[in-house]
Amino acid sequence: MTPHLSRRAFLTASAAAAVTPALPQGTASAATKAATGAPYASYWYPDTFPSGTPGPGITWRSLKTWRAEDDTDLAFNRSAVPLAKRFTPTPVNTTARGGQARIQSLVSFGPTSSNPSQGAATADYYALTHWSYLDELVFWGGSAGEGLILAPNAPIVDAAHRHGVPVVGNVFLPPVAYGGDLRWTRDLVQKDPFGRFPLAERLVALAAAYGFDGWFINAETGGGNSALAADMLGFVKELKSLSTPKGLRVCWYDSMTVNGSVSWQGALNDRNKAFFQAADSMFVDFRWSRSSLASSGRVAQQLGRSRYELWAGVDVEASGWNRSVDWDAIIPENTADIVSLGFYRPEWTRNHLPAADRTPARFHAADDRFWSGQSLDPSRPTPGDTWRAPALAVADRSTVDTVPFATVFNTGHGLRWYEGGKVTSDAQWNHLGLQDRLPSRQWVVRTNGRRPSVAYDFADAWHGGSSLLVDGSLNAPTTLDLYATRLPLTADTVVELTHRADAGRVNVELAVAVAEPSGPGVPPPYTYLSVGTLGPGSGWTTSTVRLTGLSGTVRALGVRLTASSGPVKWRLGALAVSDKAAQSPAAPAELRITAATGGDLRFTWQGAPGAVRHYTLHRLQPNGTRRFLGATCQRAFFVPGLKPEQGEKSARFELRAVGELYTASTPATAVHPW
Repeated sequence: MTPHLSRRAFLTASAAAAVTPALPQGTASAATKAATGAPYASYWYPDTFPSGTPGPGITWRSLKTWRAEDDTDLAFNRSAVPLAKRFTPTPVNTTARGGQARIQSLVSFGPTSSNPSQGAATADYYALTHWSYLDELVFWGGSAGEGLILAPNAPIVDAAHRHGVPVVGNVFLPPVAYGGDLRWTRDLVQKDPFGRFPLAERLVALAAAYGFDGWFINAETGGGNSALAADMLGFVKELKSLSTPKGLRVCWYDSMTVNGSVSWQGALNDRNKAFFQAADSMFVDFRWSRSSLASSGRVAQQLGRSRYELWAGVDVEASGWNRSVDWDAIIPENTADIVSLGFYRPEWTRNHLPAADRTPARFHAADDRFWSGQSLDPSRPTPGDTWRAPALAVADRSTVDTVPFATVFNTGHGLRWYEGGKVTSDAQWNHLGLQDRLPSRQWVVRTNGRRPSVAYDFADAWHGGSSLLVDGSLNAPTTLDLYATRLPLTADTVVELTHRADAGRVNVELAVAVAEPSGPGVPPPYTYLSVGTLGPGSGWTTSTVRLTGLSGTVRALGVRLTASSGPVKWRLGALAVSDKAAQSPAAPAELRITAATGGDLRFTWQGAPGAVRHYTLHRLQPNGTRRFLGATCQRAFFVPGLKPEQGEKSARFELRAVGELYTASTPATAVHPW
């Protein structure tokens, strides 16, 4: 698919339709990549390469010859955050269901080549925050001219894992119309002299080394026969048998059939059920109908499988929430769900915005509309909304079950970087791995008055790039649900809020529930504890609330705001729950600059012992101030384009470990002579 040809246009133009990622856009030259030493997300061919030479910014690699010990960028690309456990709280509305349909999301975060390993100097990024409705994320991409096998980059895996969402890489064997060559399919399923599939073992080793959760197999190159299909089936079986002991998953895309042809069925049937049986799940092509999904669910159950291991594809790349969907074929309102739901390219919420006006605020407004519905409040669906938002169909899930817990409402991108309420870098940035565990229900507001606007705001922050802003008249007490939790209470448990009033005068109370709501759609049984009253000019204020008189487990956290004057703009910069004084983590060690080309530097270090949220790297300025250069969960970082300051003979750097409560260690230091 070319960058300017939508999937809808392609479906109209060709009967040989396929789920095909976009070709690369704006890639850097190979010379630039070599000169800067910038690490990128990795991609491979199964074995052999196309004829000719790679285009600008493209590196051809063979999966067959890949070894972790030879992967010079592995330290930049390896996920550092383990997959968190999830729980399902009582649904916030009466229509969202648990234990039935799930959601898979196929997302292209960037081009196949020159996709930065650890973020970039722009806030224009698909920084999704509605993880609570996802069961699996597919790192979408691949092209005949760059590479066909994609490993997710570390920031995406770290953010997803923090919210309990597995991420799988993509194996894309493209249609002939997009440069596909059947030899790549044969390369993938080649056997060794013992009849084993060496590239199945290599895929498992790669996922384990990089720290992601499995593979999406998308075999769409036509021209095969039943013998090739038999080899592919054997390959998928071996991939699954090697993956399961390591906790990895395998998803098959409804494309190749058992006779070797590529024929998208839009159903689970005799032509593809052998591949489904060999895998953990199957993405059902967009050609499905109400009857084909119903029969697919029955076939799955006849095979002893769950019908919810089938993802019914919904293509939202071109029109997002304007897409007409037969929702009752997948997630009917009045009967049990039929199958699960697979969104193809929901990053439409970013991509449909004009590039000149694609701000973080506008992106999140669109993303909230996609996931939460037209009302922007999952507890108050808009009657007649033709878009059945995930929040209204699938029960949300949370990972907030351990003390200490803290958030600064960092979404993983921003216009500046803040520390302690002060700007320490005025450069735009994105790095999804720095994203906090975010509220699972965006945004539930309970009031008898006018509903205020609630949104992530990028104009100011306490730490990171964003804060949570409540903006409105507040003509009645207003409760904002923040987190569904399972936090054990002790006599020493306290909650800290760092907040500020930019307009109006507002009384703030902490809302704490130690029991579940009596049923779906019922508010949590909150107890309200006084935090204090803030007005303009008071600046950032950290208030500590003891949970006196409460016992058991905190099931929900929120805030109640009551205005005493004027329209209110109230900003929440941080929220923390702890039962002991915050301890600073131990310092990292052996900070080294391992490669330098001009002002492009690669840093590595030994990680700090104990729990570390991430590491921050600063440059010490000649005037004694610190300038933020970046942060990462990994133990390696790349900084481009540094220059000497006036009269500076060497640059000095400080690296700190940051703990769960955002306390920082003493620094490890390094010096780079100019």
